[in-house]
Amino acid sequence: MVAPPCPGTRTSKDRPVRVFPTFRILRLALLCALFWLTGPAQAETGALHGNGETLAPLEAFRDCDTCPEMIVLPLGSFVMGAPLEESAFVYSLWHKPEPGVVPGYAHEGPMHEVEIDVPIAMGRNEVTREEWLACVAEGGCAHTPDPRVLGFGGVYSRADNPRHPVMNVSYLDMLEYVAWLNRKVGADVYRLPTEAEWEYAARAGTRTRFAQGDTLTPDQANISVFHWEGDRRVPDPDNRRVPVPVDALDAANAWGLRHMAGNVLEHTMSCWSERHLGLPTSSAYLAEAERHNTCRRVAKGGSFGSGADYARPANRGYGTENSRLKSTGFRVVRALQQAD
Repeated sequence: MVAPPCPGTRTSKDRPVRVFPTFRILRLALLCALFWLTGPAQAETGALHGNGETLAPLEAFRDCDTCPEMIVLPLGSFVMGAPLEESAFVYSLWHKPEPGVVPGYAHEGPMHEVEIDVPIAMGRNEVTREEWLACVAEGGCAHTPDPRVLGFGGVYSRADNPRHPVMNVSYLDMLEYVAWLNRKVGADVYRLPTEAEWEYAARAGTRTRFAQGDTLTPDQANISVFHWEGDRRVPDPDNRRVPVPVDALDAANAWGLRHMAGNVLEHTMSCWSERHLGLPTSSAYLAEAERHNTCRRVAKGGSFGSGADYARPANRGYGTENSRLKSTGFRVVRALQQAD
C-alpha cells in the first residue's frame, strides 16, 4: 500500500514524495532479518524500502519530517573516470605541460565500467542547514557550523538560510549526523556515498563532461567564472561568491539530484588513491571504503568558488577527516533492498 502524500510535499517525476511514519520504520530490523534469511531477489525495476514498500526508480521519499528527501537510484552501470585530456585545462593551471606529453591528471583514470549492484537512494539535495540544526537540537551533532563566508576585501556574507547547504562541517561531524539519522529510523541504513556511487548519481546516465552536456553555465550550477587579464586569471565580479539555497537555480540533473555540480564540495566515504582502483562493482567500492578506519577522504563536485572544470563528475579531490571548510558539505545515501 502506498502511503498518502503529506500536504505540501514536493513531487519528483510526477510522483508524490512519500513520508514514512515512524512506527513503520521501526519494523525495519525484523524485515531486514527476513530478507537475509530468504535471500535477495533479482531486481529488474524498483527497490524495497525497509518497511516493505516498493519504490520505483527515481521515486522520492522521506523517512521522517526532518530527514533529507531521498531519490531512488536506478540500478545499472557506468564508465567511471575520464580520459587524460578532459582534465588538461585544470592541469595546465597548476603545472607546465611537458612537450609532447598529453597534459591532464592521471588520478581521474583509469576509465572502467562499474556495475551498481547495491540498491540505494541518494539525497536530492546537499544536507541543509535546517536538517543539520535539527540534529544539533536533538543532541546528535555537537558542532554548530559558522554560516559566514569570507569574501573579497574581508567582507563576510552569510549562508544561514534554512535551505542553504550546511558547510563548515568535517567528515567526522558528518558521521555524527549519519549516526543520528540511523537512530531516528531504528536501523543502520544511512551513510555517506562512495566515490563510485557519487559519480554514478552525478552523471545520471550521461557520458558527457557534465550531466548537462559538454558545457556548464552559472545558470545551471553555482560555480565561478574566471577570465584572463594578461597572464593573471581573475574571478568575474558577477560571481556569487557564496553558496545558494539547495532549491535555487536550474541545478537538477536528469535524475532530479540538485547541485551535484558546484555550490559546495561534497565529501564521500572513499579513501583517496593516486589512481582509480578499477573495481567492477559498487559493492566492491563500498567494501574497500569500509575497510579503512581513517584516511584522506575523496571530495567531489566543485564549489561556488571554483570554475566549471572542477565541477565535472570525474574531477577528484580530497580532504582530511577533521577539517572544516567553508566550501565543503555533503549529501547522504540510504540502503534499500532489491525488489522482486
